[in-house]
Amino acid sequence: MSWNEPGDDKKDPWSGRGDQKGPPDLDEAIRSLQEKLSGFFGGGKEGDDNSSGIPPLKSLGLLMVGAVVLWGASGFYIVDEGTHGVETRFGKYVTTTQSGLNWHIPSPIESVTVVDVKQQRYIEVGYRSGGTEQGLGSVPKEALMLTKDENIVDVRLAVQYQVKDAKDFLFSVVNPSATLKQVTESAQRGVVGSSKMDFVLTEGRSEIVAQIKKEIQDVMDNYKSGIQVTSVNLQDAQPPEQVQNSFEDAIKAREDEQRLINEAEAYSNDVVPKARGAAARKIQEAEGYKEQVIAQAEGESTRFSKLLTEYTKAPDVTRKRLYIESMESVLSETNTVMVDVKGSNNMLYLPLDKLIQQQQSSVQPASVPQSTAEQPAPAKAESVQQQPAVRASTRGRDARGR
Repeated sequence: MSWNEPGDDKKDPWSGRGDQKGPPDLDEAIRSLQEKLSGFFGGGKEGDDNSSGIPPLKSLGLLMVGAVVLWGASGFYIVDEGTHGVETRFGKYVTTTQSGLNWHIPSPIESVTVVDVKQQRYIEVGYRSGGTEQGLGSVPKEALMLTKDENIVDVRLAVQYQVKDAKDFLFSVVNPSATLKQVTESAQRGVVGSSKMDFVLTEGRSEIVAQIKKEIQDVMDNYKSGIQVTSVNLQDAQPPEQVQNSFEDAIKAREDEQRLINEAEAYSNDVVPKARGAAARKIQEAEGYKEQVIAQAEGESTRFSKLLTEYTKAPDVTRKRLYIESMESVLSETNTVMVDVKGSNNMLYLPLDKLIQQQQSSVQPASVPQSTAEQPAPAKAESVQQQPAVRASTRGRDARGR
């Protein structure tokens, strides 16, 4: 017999009666829940005096106070070190809180947005690293730009920044990161466009980076973005790949030129001081010779003045003394011997110096070096011996003259 046949109303699966077990009745479950809620709010069961289900005022007040306390406690929040909390009331800025325990009017009246002001954020312009330091992928739309001399360069920048004002960072600019990227591209193209390609690729990197950083910070400050640019890193600056080999050759030629210039400067620094020293030495020698000639001339002039005074006093004696001194000075350097023959005007010339030299060379030992035999000491002795003969000859001429 099926469960829904007439006369057997206890075998349906929802009645819950009989030996069969099934799920509880839905109406009964709802009724049980209503009774529990009525008991929680102070209502009585069926048959009690307070069967209307209206809670007492005291219980309702306590419930409201508890709800207000819980709602107020939900306004406490903690701001970690290195972060700032920005409180807003119905979306309008109220204040900025520092690190520590703080409280605000709970939601939905006020809300708090915590901003990390110590975090180092960065953007990439002209390339995408993909989270790795190697294999930087170029973005030609951002990287390629014209220089002042109408050349194309591939420039890639990485800009690091921090939040210096949480209020301006949240409310002044809609998307601070995107704005910073656009400002960086604009400043980068302006600085590179005003510089020549050689300057960008070689010695001008640091100067270009500093100028780009300054322009970015100026623009972001004008926007009141609350961003502080900490560093601008020039990841790469090179010509396009299509002309890379030609530019490498040009760079090598420039390096060779600089090397030759340095070598020439080194040679110049070595030669010029020596030449200057030699010139200074020549100048000093000329100055010394000048002083010597001047001193000698002054001495001769003084001597002549004194000699003139003596000559005025005794002309004959002074004349004879001058003649003798002149002959001594002339003949003292020669080896010629002159013999005055008495009673004759002929003067016999004898090469006594040659005879003396031959005689000395014949008696000189073979073991004595030639340099020793040629010393001028005998000549001096000979000149000393010859001087009386010269004086005698001059006396003879004077006597004949008289």
